[in-house]
Amino acid sequence: MLDSKLVGNVIKQLREKKGLSQEVVSGLADIGRTHLSAIERGERKPTLETLFKIAQALDVKPSDIVILIEQKI
Repeated sequence: MLDSKLVGNVIKQLREKKGLSQEVVSGLADIGRTHLSAIERGERKPTLETLFKIAQALDVKPSDIVILIEQKI
């Protein structure tokens, strides 16, 4: 089973590395800030569609996020 906290941590690290706030990323991804916050805290798992939206907002390929998750497993 995929650890939702690990997924959220990877997304949070990418966001912080880019110097972007949750507000900015959630706006670019067209998702609620509280939804993004819950994903980053590991309380919710992003759907594939949401993962793609977040990746686009962070200007990274979705596969890059998956690779980072795989490296941490």
